[in-house]
Amino acid sequence: MNTSSQPTLLATVEKLDPVKAAELLGGESQAIIHDLLAQLPPEQALLIASHLPGTATRGEAETTALVSGINGTVEKLMSPPIGVLPMATTVAGALDYIVHLKEVSSITYIYVVDEASHLMGVVAMRDLLLASPAQTLAQIMTFEPFAFTQDTRMPEAVNAALKRHYRLYPVVDADDKLIGLVFSWKLFEYVATEISIQSGSMVGLDREERVTTSIIEAFRMRHPWLQVNLLTAFAAAFVVGMFEDTIARIVALAVFLPVLAGQSGNTGCQALAITLRGLTLGELGDYPVRKLLRKEIVLGALNGLAVGLVAAVVMWVYAGYTGVEQPFLLAVVILIAMVGACVGSGIFGVLVPLTLRRLGADPAMASSIFLTTFTDILGMGLMLFLATALLL
Repeated sequence: MNTSSQPTLLATVEKLDPVKAAELLGGESQAIIHDLLAQLPPEQALLIASHLPGTATRGEAETTALVSGINGTVEKLMSPPIGVLPMATTVAGALDYIVHLKEVSSITYIYVVDEASHLMGVVAMRDLLLASPAQTLAQIMTFEPFAFTQDTRMPEAVNAALKRHYRLYPVVDADDKLIGLVFSWKLFEYVATEISIQSGSMVGLDREERVTTSIIEAFRMRHPWLQVNLLTAFAAAFVVGMFEDTIARIVALAVFLPVLAGQSGNTGCQALAITLRGLTLGELGDYPVRKLLRKEIVLGALNGLAVGLVAAVVMWVYAGYTGVEQPFLLAVVILIAMVGACVGSGIFGVLVPLTLRRLGADPAMASSIFLTTFTDILGMGLMLFLATALLL
């Protein structure tokens, strides 16, 4: 599906019930599902996600791809525990507790604990209502209920929510003591926020900025990265300035500078995206970096050759039409520069996020700014150097 048809699909999904919406999205790619769910209200998105075909059986890496790059643990989403009663409490006592509870609408389960607050079991409302009033919670509870630990990472928590479909989940500490609850809608609300943050991080958008952020705060968050971008742009401009005489004598080169920069930049972004995905899913632990570099070098050479041949023909025709001398050599310069720039941008696309990670920074944070600078310097510098060496 192309990007232009996504708004129509989104409007359709919004009107359908979760099961039908999941059936409609089931045939789409993960990228489209990922984008559309991020635009829906958290509760609706989580319900649809839980009914997606293959949700319960898809491989761990494939499922994790839907929530890739999400940081943090469930501890930050915890609410104080509610509906917590001792094991010896009778069914009648539990019902009395619920009747007199102010936040009765928040009760989905009764969490049964021992004297030391260890989570021993859980009682669903249906089981409570059907039990004998004289029975104790220990007699009707489900033993060893599923629970998050306070350091459960967010991708694991979301995957568990998609498989189990519970409304809320208990959270225990290292000693299995009940310390809080996490609502499933909070999980997906956090995921939706993080997904929107990831794309912004690549261009220097602060993780804390929202549409409601004040102008002054937004300026404070965005402007430093724009200054960094300006400095890196000056570096690229300096390289072009070194060959000012070449551009003045062969004006046709100026026409192809943005073409070269655009192609090499796109190649680099593709390599950057696959590297970030590999880091997120832990694939680079089993896949050597040198093998990934070799793959991107070959892909860069193939792509550079394919687009370079087209660009070379266009340069040859343009140079001949405008009366520029040595059109064939100009075409050769464009071809070699395109291949070299695409190879180099593929290498940078791998090395930039890996370097940022090694320095302790977020690999996605402003990576496109540094990548664009490197590819511009390499691509334009290579083309102008070759033109100077071969034609002047």
